[in-house]
Amino acid sequence: MAKNLRWRGILFAGTITAMAGFVDGVGFVHFGGYFLSFMSGNSTRSSAALMTGDFAGWALAMSLVGCFVGGVILATLLTLRLEKLRRPVAMYFSAVLLLAAAISGQALPQLTALLLAAAMGAVNVSYTRSGEVALGLTYMTGTLVKLGQALGGAIIGLATGSDRGGYRMLWARYALLWLMITIGSLGGVLAYLRLGLGSLWIVAAGMLAWASLALIQEQRASKGPDASPGPRNGSLTEIE
Repeated sequence: MAKNLRWRGILFAGTITAMAGFVDGVGFVHFGGYFLSFMSGNSTRSSAALMTGDFAGWALAMSLVGCFVGGVILATLLTLRLEKLRRPVAMYFSAVLLLAAAISGQALPQLTALLLAAAMGAVNVSYTRSGEVALGLTYMTGTLVKLGQALGGAIIGLATGSDRGGYRMLWARYALLWLMITIGSLGGVLAYLRLGLGSLWIVAAGMLAWASLALIQEQRASKGPDASPGPRNGSLTEIE
């Protein structure tokens, strides 16, 4: 989907990605190297913990994976019959989970971790096509693969003089998404060092604000003369 989004759509998605990076940065430091949005890392950690006899670590890693998937399931069910409001509803649900995690804070750290993982799973439902996630927001491996492919294509285009259209700069969109999650994780670590788990209030408020912006944009687009079930004129999913 990234290649079909206008730049403002990429920036909107990139901000969500930055918030995911923020959560991962906070969680990585506080929970000792476990991830809250990157489940491939937790899957590897679970195997390493199991083979070294760290059963508590294995249980935590697998619980985070389970809650991430659970967040995806719940968000999918909540948005099942929605068309125009799927994105803001999924984001609001993620924001509610982030708020619950911020409230639990130091008192219930294990619950906080599980709520954060569920929130990161839920927000990935924001960008779907034909019932499947079309743009991963909280994990960047696939984005980096596409970045490499786009850069390879750009190099071939420069060498052969072909592909003079806008796709030559397609790599920049994937690079921006990766950069946003990296900047977000840096911000999360810096905020945690100053505020501890209190920094979760920042990302919860950010997700609420961004979900409200998505709602406003979708409502404006639905009232436009060109409103349709697909990507709408003026919406954050508008195709170039």
